[in-house]
Amino acid sequence: MSPKKPSGNPAKQAEQALTVKQQREAKRAEKLAEYQRQVAKRRRTGIMWWVVGGVAALAVVGVVVASIVFQPAPRPTYEAGVGSGMQIEGVETFSHDTSHVEGTVDYEQSPPAGGPHNQYWLNCGEYSQPQQNEYAVHSLEHGAIWVTYDPELVQGEDLDTLRSYMPSSYYILSPYEGMDSPVTLSGWNSQLKVDSVDDERIPQFFEEYWRSDQAPEPNAVCTGAIDGESRV
Repeated sequence: MSPKKPSGNPAKQAEQALTVKQQREAKRAEKLAEYQRQVAKRRRTGIMWWVVGGVAALAVVGVVVASIVFQPAPRPTYEAGVGSGMQIEGVETFSHDTSHVEGTVDYEQSPPAGGPHNQYWLNCGEYSQPQQNEYAVHSLEHGAIWVTYDPELVQGEDLDTLRSYMPSSYYILSPYEGMDSPVTLSGWNSQLKVDSVDDERIPQFFEEYWRSDQAPEPNAVCTGAIDGESRV
């Protein structure tokens, strides 16, 4: 089939030329519109990833800040068995028997600072309820410090302050009924009573008597025996 010849009519030829021109312009307009859609899409995608990236970055910053803000304060460290012989005002010292007994013991001090005790020791740590003397005294024999407090006087922030003196091990922190001072610190054959949780002698007592080599069994463990009631 031979190709269609252009019309010899000038008006018809003009109409055909216009139609071709319109088609070309329509195609160009369509391409332009598609290009603009692609550009807009890329912009939206870029904004989206910028927002996502920004949110992720903020989340990371938030986690880092939270880990710093809410990280528990490090436990204080005391050197075991190296008491310097420091004279701490108010500390009383005693001489006690180390025998193992059954049943209850009528101790010379309240809270006790040594003496006959149960064959099992109280596992070191914090307790929210009073603990049995005979188990806690055995822990003192192993070099632990027993910090007791009057639960009616030491609460909230004061209790938090008292906790801040506790090392990572070899301590017992518990309430004690009927004390004649707000806080008492007891080591084997040594005891200090204070009226305030801010008393500078509290850390001094730990420095001098914590895991002291003057305790009968300073290298014995403070775990693996009796878990008292309401261990925190």
